[in-house]
Amino acid sequence: KILSLYARGMSVRDIQAHLEDMYGAEVSPTLISSVTDAVMDDVRTWQSRPLDAIYPIVYLDCIHVKVRDNGTVKTKAVYLALGINLAGEKELLGLWIAQTEGAKFWLHVVTELKNRGIADIFIACVDGLKGFPEAIESVFPKTAVQLCIVHMVRYSLNYVSWKLRKEVAADLRAIYTAATIDEAERQLDAFDVTWGEAYPAISQSWRRNWTRLTPFFDYPPEIRKVIYTTNAIESVNMGLRKISKNRGSFPSDDAVLKLFYLALENISKKWTMPIRDWKAALNRFTIQFEDRMPQH
Repeated sequence: KILSLYARGMSVRDIQAHLEDMYGAEVSPTLISSVTDAVMDDVRTWQSRPLDAIYPIVYLDCIHVKVRDNGTVKTKAVYLALGINLAGEKELLGLWIAQTEGAKFWLHVVTELKNRGIADIFIACVDGLKGFPEAIESVFPKTAVQLCIVHMVRYSLNYVSWKLRKEVAADLRAIYTAATIDEAERQLDAFDVTWGEAYPAISQSWRRNWTRLTPFFDYPPEIRKVIYTTNAIESVNMGLRKISKNRGSFPSDDAVLKLFYLALENISKKWTMPIRDWKAALNRFTIQFEDRMPQH
């Protein structure tokens, strides 16, 4: 019971009060802490478990949290990697709290992934992460780094009022579902005509990031569709935001890792099916990356 309450983002004090209200049970903060501390062993085991040799797609996402550090509250970035394996199943590969910025931190992350057994990633979808392309290039030189469409849409819609979100999202969709890069550019121009005055920052951002968004058009539609329709990264992001919002600040890095690990365990229990249209995408991956696919 203590762990399920903790996984919902409740603090030790909240849990103590809740157990007293619900069951009339007086549980000491020390006991609650020792139960949640035991989770740290599970986190370490999970974070060092062996991984598959090949992940056709890996998404990297970031959530900012407030952590108390030597008496002051600092905002820290927590990164998570979500892999799509050859069976089309979603798998969380790990969680990292950035202690340094940029390439040095990313080199540590990608080296860890390699040491845990990953030999190849075909496409890495990233959230404009500084230093990441350089780091992944040195460890997985063949990986294509793509600015994540899902993230671009998320940022774009932040500018838009609720009332118009559906309409703006549909016009953005016309850009990234275009058949060719030329058609996508025409759709971006059309978007600018319609929305440029109300939301100039959106098309400016797409134009600024265009070269990092468009490697995507080198792939057949089946692969592209899988890249931009995987909403797993969104559901994970929303789930973690929801629980960390309840918390204010965390007492330590370990507290963040424990809570996120338990929450991710709950989120990933719902992932029972391969992602939609995976068979068609896998056929295309087999052709596109023929020399890098496992030989049966």
